[in-house]
Amino acid sequence: QVQLVESGGGLVQAGGSLRLSCAASGSIFRFNAMGWYRQAPGKQRELVATITWLRTIKYADSVKGRFTISRDNAKDTVYLQMNSLKPEDTAVYYCNRYPYSPNDYWGQGTQVTVSS
Repeated sequence: QVQLVESGGGLVQAGGSLRLSCAASGSIFRFNAMGWYRQAPGKQRELVATITWLRTIKYADSVKGRFTISRDNAKDTVYLQMNSLKPEDTAVYYCNRYPYSPNDYWGQGTQVTVSS
């Protein structure tokens, strides 16, 4: 069964922190690079961070130095620690494999709202 369950979002003031979690089914997670993506209202989905199976990591310039991606390969879970949050970080956050295919399944995402 394909599964992606994101959690940990919420409402936070600018400068605050949140930790997102994504529980994935093994068919998506195992041996694949995983990514966190986000989509703000009226905007296209954008890539935030990626982590390979062996934990090579890359970040979008907009979050570098503030966000930290990690994964627990024993739990099929990927995390996103978000610090120094800004209002422009407001979006629905999703995880999925990286790169994803057009027909890939997506979870419901988790809403992150940063107030100024």
